[in-house]
Amino acid sequence: MKAIVVVKSGHAAVVEKAEPELRPDWVKVKVRAVALNPTDWKHIDFFARGGETVGCDFSGIVTEIGSAVTSNIKVGDAIYGLVHGTKVGCEDTGAFAEYVVVKDGLFAKMPPNQTFEDAATWGAATVTNILGLWQKLGLPTPTQPAKEKFPLLVYGGSSAMGMIAIQLAKLAGLYVVTTASPRNFELLKREYGADAVFDYNDPDCAALIRQETGDKLRHVFDCISNDGSARISAESLAPSATAAGTLQYATLLPVDSFPRSDVEQSFVLGYTAFGESFEFLGQQNPAVPADYAICTKYWPLMTSLIAEGKLKASRFEVREGGLDGIFEGLQILRDGKNSAMKLVYRISE
Repeated sequence: MKAIVVVKSGHAAVVEKAEPELRPDWVKVKVRAVALNPTDWKHIDFFARGGETVGCDFSGIVTEIGSAVTSNIKVGDAIYGLVHGTKVGCEDTGAFAEYVVVKDGLFAKMPPNQTFEDAATWGAATVTNILGLWQKLGLPTPTQPAKEKFPLLVYGGSSAMGMIAIQLAKLAGLYVVTTASPRNFELLKREYGADAVFDYNDPDCAALIRQETGDKLRHVFDCISNDGSARISAESLAPSATAAGTLQYATLLPVDSFPRSDVEQSFVLGYTAFGESFEFLGQQNPAVPADYAICTKYWPLMTSLIAEGKLKASRFEVREGGLDGIFEGLQILRDGKNSAMKLVYRISE
């Protein structure tokens, strides 16, 4: 098959390679569409050693089923899911290929209201929001909504993760405040349901958020995760913990320093969803079976919400060129020229 493979650190190319080996609790899929995430180019440039297949988000058609798979699935079904793309030292995972293998529990049948292009955008957003909102922050879920409405700050609402987080928090009965560029204010309110949106470039951003939330903000899901987002998040949180609970801040990337010591911090690393050990940032991370368990528990809920039209995919743009075209998209992400839009590529028809 053809696949995008890291040939050496900092450089990837389309190469011919053997199809990935099917494991007992995995299924093999002919890839129809893929979506790009920032982690794809970062792994190529900084983490991979060479030989790894790139890409995490995919949709496609099941071609083989492992002997230990328990999901209700058959050959020919259309599915979407997530794989551990550019897994350091592993050549058998990665979605930017003509065929991919995916672990049982981290895929689902495509809802009838989704195209392959729609479905390709959901994988990383699904596990990241499950781990961030419901495990790390312990927030209410759409099936067990809040008994009393309280605020949540989704920092970076126009990011692919942020758009999904806003909707899930609203479905759970929360009052959702978010940040974005002014050009995306109406998009986040009208299409994704944010209650209030503030400009992160406004010097008064944090003060305005505190005013909006009445100094009662106790939870932040930071989908940008840099020094600037950490500072604004810290300044937006309530002045101190109260009888209502602790102050909590969850990020998608490690933040070097957080300005407050009275806030519980957690870091969501989506790769723990696979329940397997892996290398990240030069360190070996142990398997976290609990993360795999919670993701497989809530993936069917996410699929149901999508099928019922209660969850809308993050905005995306379909680009031409197949596997070869993906390199242009990766460069767009490197250059920070992509805003409020995922990039999707068709791999086969």
